[in-house]
Amino acid sequence: MFGFLQKIGKSLMFPIATLPAAALLLRFGQDDLLGIPFMSAAGAGIIDNLAIIFAIGIAMGLAHDGSGGAALAGAIAYLVLTSAIVTINESINMGVFAGIISGIVAGLLYNKFYNVKFPQWLAFFGGRRFVPIITAAAMTVLAGVLGYAWPPIQGGIDSAGDWILNAGMFGVGAYGFLNRLLLPTGLHHVINTVVWFDFGTFTDATGEVVRGEINRFLRGDPTAGPFLSGFFPIMMFGLPAACLAMYAAAKKERKALVGGMLFSIAFTSFLTGITEPIEFTFMFLSPMLYVVHALLTGASMMVAYALDVHHGFGFSAGAIDFVLNYGLATNPLILLVMGLVVGAIYFVIFYFLIVKLDLKTPGREDEDEEGAENADSGNNAVDVRAYNTIEALGGTANIVAVEYCTTRLRMTVKDSDRVDEKALKRHGAMGVMKINKTNVQVVIGTAVEFLGDAMKPRLANGNPAPAGGTETAAAEETVSDQPAMKEIIAEDFEMPIQGKMIPLSEVPDEVFAKGMMGPGFAIIPSGNILHSPVDGRVVSVFPTKHAIGIETDTGIEILIHVGLDTVKLKGEGFETLVEQGQLVQRGDALLKLDLEFLNANAPSLATPVIFTNLTEQKVTLMKDGHQEQGTNSILRVE
Repeated sequence: MFGFLQKIGKSLMFPIATLPAAALLLRFGQDDLLGIPFMSAAGAGIIDNLAIIFAIGIAMGLAHDGSGGAALAGAIAYLVLTSAIVTINESINMGVFAGIISGIVAGLLYNKFYNVKFPQWLAFFGGRRFVPIITAAAMTVLAGVLGYAWPPIQGGIDSAGDWILNAGMFGVGAYGFLNRLLLPTGLHHVINTVVWFDFGTFTDATGEVVRGEINRFLRGDPTAGPFLSGFFPIMMFGLPAACLAMYAAAKKERKALVGGMLFSIAFTSFLTGITEPIEFTFMFLSPMLYVVHALLTGASMMVAYALDVHHGFGFSAGAIDFVLNYGLATNPLILLVMGLVVGAIYFVIFYFLIVKLDLKTPGREDEDEEGAENADSGNNAVDVRAYNTIEALGGTANIVAVEYCTTRLRMTVKDSDRVDEKALKRHGAMGVMKINKTNVQVVIGTAVEFLGDAMKPRLANGNPAPAGGTETAAAEETVSDQPAMKEIIAEDFEMPIQGKMIPLSEVPDEVFAKGMMGPGFAIIPSGNILHSPVDGRVVSVFPTKHAIGIETDTGIEILIHVGLDTVKLKGEGFETLVEQGQLVQRGDALLKLDLEFLNANAPSLATPVIFTNLTEQKVTLMKDGHQEQGTNSILRVE
C-alpha cells in the first residue's frame, strides 16, 4: 500500500505541473494587474478543470509505459463517473477526488489489459483499444456504488477538513510539519492535493463555488491562505540559510568547489520555492536534522497564522509567487520579517548540528569525490553510449520498451539471451540483471535519465551509427574498465526481516563484532521469514541453511548469517525458499525460520548482515531499534 501511494504521489506531479501556467494567467488577467479578462479565463480554464486533468495525469503516470492510451482512459473514466453519479444523487460533487479515483482505475486497468488479445473477428478491439472500453464499463459500475457510498465519505472528509480549518494555528502547524516530514516518501503530494484542492469552499463573484486553499486564495477568498503563508519564510529564507550554514561548515579547501552548487540550489529555493535539492543534501545524513526542519516549518505556519497573514501561491512559496500574488495577500510584509528571523534560526541550528555531529554535508566529505567534475557528459558522449548500449541489448529488433528509474534501465526485450552483458559493462553499466526471458535491468547510476532519453529517439530511427563513429567512446570505455565504485541507493535496500537493528559491535562474536568479515549491521529477528533486502542473485546457500549470500546488481556481496553457531544445528530450524543462482528482487522470501527452536538451541539469534567485498566504502546505519520487514533507507554505503 505504501509503495502504491508513492506511485500516486509521483503521478500527481503531472497535473500539478500545470499550476504555474494557470496561476500566472489567472493572476495577470485580473483587474489589479493587466486587466485582461480572456487571460484570467484561460487560467481559470485549467484550475476549474483540475479534476479531469488529475484523471489524465494519474492514469498516464501509473501506466507502465506512460502511454497516451492510459491518459484517454483516464479522461473517459472521469466523464463516465461524473455524468452517471449525479443521476443517483444530483447534489454529489466529488471535486478532485473524482479525478484521482478515475486516474487510478484507468491506470490499473491499462496495465492489466493493454496487451489483451481477442479472436480474429474481434481483433480490432484488442490491446490498447480495449482499455477505454473496459474502463467505461468499470466506471459505470463504480458510479453506481459511489452514488450511494460517496455522501458519507464526503461527509467524513468535510468533517476532517472543517476540524483542521477550525483548529487554528495547531491545524496549520500540523499540516506544515507533515508536509515536510512526508517529503522523503513522496506522500506529501497526497496530503497537499487534499488541502490545496478540496478543503474549504468559497463562492466567487460569478456565483461559482470553488474548493481548496489554492483555488480559494486565487479567486479572492479573504479567509484563504493560512495553509500556504508559513511556507514563504522557510523556502525564501530558512533553507537558503541552511545552505549558508553548510558552506560555512565546509572544509576551507573545498569551499570554492561547493560554494557555486550551494548558491545555485539556495537561489532556486528563494526564487521558485523548489526545495528538494537542498533537503536531499541532509535528510538522509541526519534524520534528526530533518525532523528539526519539519518542526520549524510547522512553527512558521503557526506564527504566520497567529499574525493574521494570508498569502498564497500557484506553484510554490518562492519570491516569484510572493511578488505575483502580493496584491491578493493580507499583511504580506510580515513574512519578510519572519523570514529574517527564520533564516537566523536555521543558520545557527544547522551550523551547530553539522559541526557537532560531524555530518558529511557538501564540502565535509572525508575524501574528494572525483569523476563528476572530470566526466565527459557532453551530448556526443551520451549519444555514443546510447548507440553502444542499444547494440549490446541485441539491437533495435530485440528492444520492445525502454523505461528507467533512479539508477537503472528497465528494459523489455524479445529475448534476454541476445543481451551481451560484457559489452554493456564495457560501455559503462555497473551491473546487468536478466529478470526473465523478456525483462532485463541494466544498472547505470544517476546518469540513467540522460542515457534513457538518448536511447529512445535512436530506437525510433533504427539506431544509426554516431556521426563521429563509435571510436569516440574510447575514453569513456577506458574509464568503464576500471572497477566501478560499488554502491547501494538507500531506498534500494530494505530490512530483510522484522526485528531490532543493532550495530555489529553488539554481536556476541568477536569475528563479526570487530568487522573481520566486513562492515554491516545485525538484527535480532522477531519475524520468521527472511526476505531479500536487495535486487540481485543468490550466490550461495549454505548446506546447513543458516546463511545465504547475495550479490546485488551493482556488485556488492552480502552475507546474511542467521544466529550464532547455528551451523551446528545442521539445517534444523531452517527451510530454504530459494536456490543458488536464482535471481531475486527486494522482498522475495529467502528462508523460513523456526524461531522457537532456534531460541532454544542457538547461543544467540543475533543475525549479522555483512557486506563482504567493500574496501574503500563504509556502512552507516540511518535507523536503529525495531524495524518492520520491508522498511527502506535503513543504511547507506559511502
